[in-house]
Amino acid sequence: MKTDQELKEIVRKKYSEIAEQDVALNKSSCCGAGPVSQEVYNIMTDDYSETEGYQADADLGLGCGLPTHFAHIEKGDTVLDLGSGAGNDVFVARHETGPEGKVIGVDFSGPMIRKARLNADKLSYNNVEFREGDIEELPILDDSIDVVVSNCVLNLVPNKAAVFNEIHRVLKPGAHFSISDVVLQGELPDALQKDAEMYAGCVSGAIQKDAYLEMAHKAGFKDLQIQKEKPIYIPADILGQYLTEEEMQKFGQGEQGIYSITLYGQKEGEPKKDKKILQLSDLQSSEACTPGGGCC
Repeated sequence: MKTDQELKEIVRKKYSEIAEQDVALNKSSCCGAGPVSQEVYNIMTDDYSETEGYQADADLGLGCGLPTHFAHIEKGDTVLDLGSGAGNDVFVARHETGPEGKVIGVDFSGPMIRKARLNADKLSYNNVEFREGDIEELPILDDSIDVVVSNCVLNLVPNKAAVFNEIHRVLKPGAHFSISDVVLQGELPDALQKDAEMYAGCVSGAIQKDAYLEMAHKAGFKDLQIQKEKPIYIPADILGQYLTEEEMQKFGQGEQGIYSITLYGQKEGEPKKDKKILQLSDLQSSEACTPGGGCC
């Protein structure tokens, strides 16, 4: 069994490599880290390409949702993106908060931070900042953030409870988060749980959905709501590298499931004003991803 620090180093090394990888390779694997599928081109990600503020150079194909769509970002907000990668969600959030707001991205991979800063320089944004740091110990002041977003990152962190506690610390009273992440229903087969590449690929690092929600609740968040949920389809040519034929049949029978969720939570205190919590039906989004359809 690897220690938390060993797991974090696996992720740091893998995502430093991913910073220089081809986007097509990232999208055809599990968050860019695991084996590549020849069956399905786009395993994990939602399509950002029509989203205002989107920058193709910053999209490494590593997400599992569209948290900024649900995040209630308003003009002038200060937004924090956890695990900001090359800056994709930061730039989308910056479009929402406008030049009068500020967006901070935190990532613990040096190559990712350098890539994000280069992307920001190309855009000449003066209200976007990227900080190298650990999201279990955020380099952010207490009670300073209006909205926290994150996209397929907490599943990579061994101490997820610490991250929720840090999110609670940095949010202003009444402020909120909207986080897309990978969770489980039922236990994963041992081979998937123990494999380091699948950990860095967001799958074996994921925890049970109920446990995930309970961590957010224990951190002090209220009004927890799942804004979007969809199954993640792991192609047979990837599963076959880890599972026996019998295990693959069980895996495909619904006894175990891997899901992407987008979770909203609010810190206690008075928000700036009442906000309607967006649900999937409020957006012109497609229904849950069809296995093999290339949308998840």
